[in-house]
Amino acid sequence: MNVKIIAVGRIKSRPEDEIIKTYLQRIPWNISVIEVEEKRPIKGVERMAREADLLLKAIPDDAVVVALDERGKEMRSTLFAKKIRTLQEQGVANLVFLIGGADGYDDKVKKRANQLISFGAMTWPHMMVRAMLAEQLYRASTILLGHPYHKD
Repeated sequence: MNVKIIAVGRIKSRPEDEIIKTYLQRIPWNISVIEVEEKRPIKGVERMAREADLLLKAIPDDAVVVALDERGKEMRSTLFAKKIRTLQEQGVANLVFLIGGADGYDDKVKKRANQLISFGAMTWPHMMVRAMLAEQLYRASTILLGHPYHKD
């Protein structure tokens, strides 16, 4: 299974970048990060629409899409891992995780998503969300490989 993280914005050389790289290198799946960015100084609805176009264009046609959204479903790490296992067993070739811009998603992104998930009701910086997603993907891979998980 190919896993793609498609995110609005460019990561620069920051501590978060090192955390993200560390976890992504440990994940046994074919994983890539695609960054999209609207550089024009537009705001609000217009910016959301443009970011939506960039995100949607980067998604493979056959992908299962999970959008990270504060209004999405919260889940334990074990359930997250089980959902990934189910997708693997179903033969899903491309699993995509979306991280939107500061203004959120345009409705067309939410309509394309197969699921919305949340890392909680708090607001997180987008670079921290990337690090948290990378860690959860790594954690899911270890759970699926049968490593002991101390929270159960």
